[in-house]
Amino acid sequence: MKEEVVLSVKDLVIKFKLRGKVLTAIREISLDIYKAESLAIVGESGSGKSVFVKSFIGLLDGNGWIDSGKIIYKGQNIADYNNEKDWLKIRGKEIAMVFQEPMTSLNPLKTIGSQVREAVVLHSSLRGKAAKEKTIEILRDVGISKPEKRYNQYPHEFSGGMRQRVVIAIAIACNPKILICDEPTTALDVTIQAQILELLKSLKMKYNLTIVFITHDLGVVANVADRIAVMYAGDIVEIGKSEEVFYNSQHPYTWALLSSLPQFAEKCQSLYSIQGTPPNLFNSVKGDAFASRNKKALKIDYEIRPPYFTISPTHKARTWLLDIRAPKVDPPDSIKALQRNWRGNR
Repeated sequence: MKEEVVLSVKDLVIKFKLRGKVLTAIREISLDIYKAESLAIVGESGSGKSVFVKSFIGLLDGNGWIDSGKIIYKGQNIADYNNEKDWLKIRGKEIAMVFQEPMTSLNPLKTIGSQVREAVVLHSSLRGKAAKEKTIEILRDVGISKPEKRYNQYPHEFSGGMRQRVVIAIAIACNPKILICDEPTTALDVTIQAQILELLKSLKMKYNLTIVFITHDLGVVANVADRIAVMYAGDIVEIGKSEEVFYNSQHPYTWALLSSLPQFAEKCQSLYSIQGTPPNLFNSVKGDAFASRNKKALKIDYEIRPPYFTISPTHKARTWLLDIRAPKVDPPDSIKALQRNWRGNR
């Protein structure tokens, strides 16, 4: 059965004006997001992940704009929206966002209950006692114990993990169709990270959510993402099902991200790090944006931007290494081991 597309991005270009110059942050991205899936968008800081998803809810900074392309949601091109009245029909009610630092998302002068209740009242017909009861129910859903008591407490009385649960509660109080989670576990320790990710998985099922995770850490999304999109320099360079990207990756940048995971480090050796820096997006990018950091780059990588090559019906990558004319280039040993294990278990 064909999956239902809930949001479709077509050839999106986003630019910013900085210090009198124009920076192209998103370079002609096309992406379909499917109903009730978990999609992880991964890449280094500065790759354009947050800018990309903020364009879905009209939260680009004042010096940024959608230069061209479309964002189709419920048959409308929301990329054409240019005022707050239009965006308020989408933001929160249809597409909600959980930001990475909960203390900056919560008002320290208001109780937890009043902040969640505000979202309930804003996006539903509930008022008074009914709104409070719904708020308590949502607090319970996100794993906050004794929600009746917690309702009257303030953010400073909560731990970091509990504050993140409150931020998630505010987002789902609006009953959105799509929930964007921007680095939702960055400031949390490993144990709490796992709890928050498990919470999001359970909320996805209960509320029939489509969840978009933004992260720089492939390891964080290993067990929660149905699909993974790898971003580099404002472009999606590889996308596929989670197991395809982890175990059969084909783009050198994906190889580098995977090799950077701590579990691939040999005992008494330094962690792998990607050498070099991303391209300057104030300038036009010629060829493959990752070429200057790729020791195995081909001559054509410096000249022509690669198209997408199909690896499977659900997996594609933008790299000349997949062209039938390209010489065979082996991935790092750690990646080859992953691929062998995956093929052996299929």
